[in-house]
Amino acid sequence: MAFEPHQLTAQEQWDWIRRGDTTSTELAEHHLARIERLDPRLGAFARVDGDRALARAAGIDAAGQGPAPLSGVPIAEKELVRRAGAPSGASALFGGAHAETSDDVARATDETGAVVLGATTAPEFGLTGFTEPAGRPPARNPWDPSTGAGGSSGGAAAAVAAGLVPFAVGSDGGGSIRIPAAWCGVVGVKPSRGRVPAQGGQGSLAGLVTAGPIARTVADAAMLLDALVRPQGRARSAGYATGPGDDDEPFLGNAVRGEGRFTVGVLEGSVWDDAVDVRVDPENAAAVARTAAMLDLLGHGTEAVRLPGEDYPEFFRVLWQAGAAPIPARTAPELALLEPYTREIVERGRALPAERVVTAVLAAAAFERRAIRAFASYDAVLTPTTALPPRPLGWHSAAGEDADAVFDRQVQAAPFTSFVNVAGLPAITLPVGATDEGRPAGVQLIGRPGGERALFDLSRQLERRFGWSRRHPPAFW
Repeated sequence: MAFEPHQLTAQEQWDWIRRGDTTSTELAEHHLARIERLDPRLGAFARVDGDRALARAAGIDAAGQGPAPLSGVPIAEKELVRRAGAPSGASALFGGAHAETSDDVARATDETGAVVLGATTAPEFGLTGFTEPAGRPPARNPWDPSTGAGGSSGGAAAAVAAGLVPFAVGSDGGGSIRIPAAWCGVVGVKPSRGRVPAQGGQGSLAGLVTAGPIARTVADAAMLLDALVRPQGRARSAGYATGPGDDDEPFLGNAVRGEGRFTVGVLEGSVWDDAVDVRVDPENAAAVARTAAMLDLLGHGTEAVRLPGEDYPEFFRVLWQAGAAPIPARTAPELALLEPYTREIVERGRALPAERVVTAVLAAAAFERRAIRAFASYDAVLTPTTALPPRPLGWHSAAGEDADAVFDRQVQAAPFTSFVNVAGLPAITLPVGATDEGRPAGVQLIGRPGGERALFDLSRQLERRFGWSRRHPPAFW
């Protein structure tokens, strides 16, 4: 097979532009052609902004790369991001109206110098861990298009895995970066609360939602996280996440060097075990065992750890419903425009007594303290990213099921992600696989508060041994 530009990492693409071996325009044209040819089989993109992307790329080529950390490199953003002049997506509620202003994530992405090719498919308002929006194509998994890409950043993960873009900006309020990254066989990072100034969690109920990178390599994920933290290459300013040794040095150094010895806890059970029938698929369990064995071989200490979570299922359900209450559908005709699942969650959230919501927020804060104490002895905690492998399209929302049943299925598929958002901790999912071949199976490493450096060091060490950056979905590569 002849070499093609999409086979380069994001770092390599940036470096090729810098050396004059290619141009931003050539890279944009190549990836836009791949999207046009391959995406009808994937549904990864909700919107392609070809003319805008080519104009931006041409401007960068004319002016030179400059100091922006991602200057000239193709990227995608999630369709939940509001961009001035582009249709507001992911819900019929907006009727295709164009946004008047860009939100913070769009502005930060532009400040990095990256060339946004378009918006990736997401479920309505990002409320589900699967990406199968009503009336539109679902985001399919490039490893097996009969299965879903996960959610809510499903389109982003599918696009990265299929080589339609080298990396993408996702968002994660309960696993929405890590679930699709694990199912699509790529790397996904949920940063510490407050780490990314443009979307660090502070603007969402209980501080759940943060922006983060999806990439094919650990170094590319670190490169994008660095850029989101410092969009113009400047010193850190608005983020408040800190940790031992945390300074203004980029995370990319940790992701390239991969140094150090660490103590790793291996989580037993999940916080949902008493409320939902959680069963870890043998291949997902094998991925964890394989990773733990490799960590031992590399000289890291591992030991079992449990996380008390008796009240977790109750307060998290309340937070999830209450978080949907502000969705801007107030009248009966507006509510009718929402998908049935969204409408039910919105109505339940608005019906919650204020005392119950406040109690849930306080319980989440207590859980955060409890989780940090439980994990305090470890540099990282290892879990499966998901309990189940990629689900067939339609599995989450089988006909006749109500919102509670859909929610429970999401928990059965991915019971190990949402508590990380509640605790505000950083986490990374790695496509280690159950074996060197076969369908993707991801493992999750959870860090201390502000502990991204240790996660990148550990992840790079595992990447060297498992070599997942050389594995790609053959039908799309």
